[in-house]
Amino acid sequence: QVHLVESGGGLVQPGDSLRLSCGASGGSLDNLVVTWFRQAPGKEREGIQCIDTRHGTISADSVQGRFATSRDDAENTVVLRIDNLKPDDTAVYYCAVFPQKFVERCLDSAYVQFWGQGTQVTVSS
Repeated sequence: QVHLVESGGGLVQPGDSLRLSCGASGGSLDNLVVTWFRQAPGKEREGIQCIDTRHGTISADSVQGRFATSRDDAENTVVLRIDNLKPDDTAVYYCAVFPQKFVERCLDSAYVQFWGQGTQVTVSS
């Protein structure tokens, strides 16, 4: 079983940048698809961007170039960088893993194998 832990959330101001990390234990992320989800207050959880060693990154249509996911295989970590943060980015951000066979469904929470506990990001002046 892969145990995921997100970190890096907090209170930030509009226009700031933020790096969220997803660290894994109990297994390697190398052969898994890793996706960042977020859930804003009163809204459904949505897939933002996933990363896979074979397909690179896959983004949701709502992502407008402010989100970038990268892997650090040496640290068994995946990082989400968000630039030009907006109040609408306020949410709990989760990382999740999928088996490779579900890469084409990597933005669909129904196919998640393991979830992290989430990290709160609040964008406010």
